[in-house]
Amino acid sequence: MEDVLGSDWEISPAGGATGEAFYAEKNGKKLFLKRNSSPFLAVLSAEGIVPKLVWTKRMENGDVITAQHWLNGRGLKPKDMKNEHVAELLKKIHRSYELLDMLKRLGKEPLSPETLLENVKKAADLELLELPVIRQALCYLEQNVTEVQHKEAVVCHCDIHHNNWLLSEDNQLYLIDWDGAMIADPAIDLGMLLYTYIPESEWDEWLKKYGADLTDDLKVRMHWYMLAQVILSISFLRKKNNEKEMAEQLEFLNALLRKGH
Repeated sequence: MEDVLGSDWEISPAGGATGEAFYAEKNGKKLFLKRNSSPFLAVLSAEGIVPKLVWTKRMENGDVITAQHWLNGRGLKPKDMKNEHVAELLKKIHRSYELLDMLKRLGKEPLSPETLLENVKKAADLELLELPVIRQALCYLEQNVTEVQHKEAVVCHCDIHHNNWLLSEDNQLYLIDWDGAMIADPAIDLGMLLYTYIPESEWDEWLKKYGADLTDDLKVRMHWYMLAQVILSISFLRKKNNEKEMAEQLEFLNALLRKGH
């Protein structure tokens, strides 16, 4: 990174799974640097969904470095997810033609329920399949895959954990970490947010802020996608040997199955 900025910048790792992100600081100026970000970042910046992209530079080895404003702010807390600004930003993302067009030009195909189901089956190894709750959930997904067909495919973030929402000091809300973005049924994002953060008695009210009605069809789709995502999460946690969180997710999966939709 010194090759890009010069030796007078103080550079430190920014964490993250890939180790490709860094903070840089010089004379009070702060940047967030990332190696080989998707070209999608430029559109997200132009739409005001992520902090402003300052520059992009291509290295001799072919790597592309992006620099964004490093904002002083905070991640949202779970209780903040009820805020209407969250609903409004998610609505803006799901309805953005510019975001959808860019992902299509980058070669992204819409994620169908059938494709997701295949991904879930592949992720569930033999030891997981020994668990009755996993087998029961997979059976439910297979039996109901035809019930969750939806014509409208939009840009979905697919990991709208509260830590991925950034509130700047001037009260501007951003949604960051777009590495897992897909073209898919908006129920993927909506279900993850509602099931995780919003009491069910308040779903209707939250969705009105987002601009949708809590129909039976949406309930079925959110429930189906949530089951699929929880199985994928359990599989990921098992590979990481994270037994505590895996146990919590298995308990959540049980609750989802008992609840139906």
